[in-house]
Amino acid sequence: MTSFDDPAYKVAEFLLQIKAVKLQPANPFTWASGLKSPIYCDNRKTLSYPQIRTYIRQHFVDVINQKFSKPEVIAGVATGGIAIGALVAQEMGLPFIYVRSEAKKHGLTNTIEGEIASGQSVVVIEDLISTGGSSLKAVKALREKGCDVKGLVAIFTYGFDEAVQAFKKAKCQMETLTDYSALIDTALQHEYIDKKDIGSLNEWRSNPKAWSEAKSK
Repeated sequence: MTSFDDPAYKVAEFLLQIKAVKLQPANPFTWASGLKSPIYCDNRKTLSYPQIRTYIRQHFVDVINQKFSKPEVIAGVATGGIAIGALVAQEMGLPFIYVRSEAKKHGLTNTIEGEIASGQSVVVIEDLISTGGSSLKAVKALREKGCDVKGLVAIFTYGFDEAVQAFKKAKCQMETLTDYSALIDTALQHEYIDKKDIGSLNEWRSNPKAWSEAKSK
């Protein structure tokens, strides 16, 4: 039986409430890739709501302590993981750094911004996991610096098998505060969607490309 008191469902409820996540299977969004999608996610909106921001920050801290013990450094992935990562680092009393998507074109041409030394243990903070590509690029940059990446924690994941397999291949433990299944359950419970939408939403998660192509016809 689903317990909506579980923090994963509470986070999902917050995301839906402030429209950080929108579900529109009948009127899909178009992603930057050109694919059509029934879901749009912008978790940076959580930063504008102090109560929600605080809850998410504390949930990050709890997950890090439970799954990884206390690391030496918190690293945010640019750009979505920077602000929440800094809040988590502040709460844990730890140094904070962030990892760019690519090296700066000028100055010191840094990929990693902030102070970190080879051998230090790091937990990476991200706002969203899609395919996992950008997140694992940050993990790779930290490992190339000689860091011990204990794992990555994100607010939300679509749950694509591609991402799950990519993290396994990279031997990087990935945890999230909430996920697609919890989101759909919560959306149904609070009537953001109808039961008739569930089939389409599950089909999209199973094969986003095929779903997009069908909607484009």
